[in-house]
Amino acid sequence: MDVYSQIAESIIRHQEAIIGPIAIEQAEQVSELKIDWGHHQVTVTGDPVAAIDSLVQGYKQLFGQVSVEVSKEAAASLVGRLHPDRLPQTLK
Repeated sequence: MDVYSQIAESIIRHQEAIIGPIAIEQAEQVSELKIDWGHHQVTVTGDPVAAIDSLVQGYKQLFGQVSVEVSKEAAASLVGRLHPDRLPQTLK
């Protein structure tokens, strides 16, 4: 799994721990993500930066700024592997 897929999986997992199955339903609305949550696998099929931004924005629309902070925390250990120019805006 590439780093963006790992970031998406971590964000979804952390959101699921807080809001339950709604987290997976919201993630499935992101067209750039292919999700097999039974195996906790996420594949980015489009622009990875846009995919992560869409995922985090979707959670923000539902649950506000706290969901952005949860997403940042979930991705914190992985964002260091990204070039600063390829860091999703929502994780800065």
